[in-house]
Amino acid sequence: MNITSYTREQIKEGLDKARERHNEQNENIRLLFSPVQINDDNFDRACEIYSRLDMSSYDTVVVVESHDEKLDKKLPMASNTSFETPLGEVPVDDYMRNEFCDEDDDFFIHDEAFDKNISLFQQLMFLQTLSDDFSAVSLQIADTDPAIIKELAYVLEEVLASRNALIVFCCELDNERKEEFEKVLNILDADNQSGLMNYLNSGQSHIKGTTSFIAGIIVAQKWGLDLNFLKGEYEDYSGSLLTAYADRQRVIF
Repeated sequence: MNITSYTREQIKEGLDKARERHNEQNENIRLLFSPVQINDDNFDRACEIYSRLDMSSYDTVVVVESHDEKLDKKLPMASNTSFETPLGEVPVDDYMRNEFCDEDDDFFIHDEAFDKNISLFQQLMFLQTLSDDFSAVSLQIADTDPAIIKELAYVLEEVLASRNALIVFCCELDNERKEEFEKVLNILDADNQSGLMNYLNSGQSHIKGTTSFIAGIIVAQKWGLDLNFLKGEYEDYSGSLLTAYADRQRVIF
């Protein structure tokens, strides 16, 4: 059972319990890494990151996902005017969606990668529990070419740097893959972007949503954000080891 079967009260209770553990909200958070599928196994872990958000800091949320198939439209965005979950409707930020298209030819308003099972709706359930005043953009990565991933990261970095926007990158690595998680962290600590690309494209990675993960790392590094993976919670949480938030923006205009 994924989170779309939860009530607002259940989600709120989970967020409140998580907030009691860390006792903080952070208005400087610019991006999250959240599990692709949020269910009973990793609900507490997702609550741990979403409970840190101060939603008054954001006008728009951009949800980035990896599509399973390669499409002609490399970076498709749903054409909806709104997204509907069991908790209600969220309007689409049409201006920002069009701005992405204006920035690069690989961005398209196109529905081929869009369906009711994508992670967007699970992420929105958390966000709707926290706020009823934000818009959203759904963005899929439908090509594993490193050049496409870098172009996506560049456009996100450029368009959103000065905006009141949160980016949610959907990706996960099973909790049983602790050794692989440590390997990824070591590559990140060494600021070895090419090494990370080589590792993730080698076929050895078990990360689900690889392209979304890489794009998120590039944006965080370009913005000079501090990445905070919940790596100290191995025994207390199951689910994705990639759950993280990034804050302390240091952007020079």
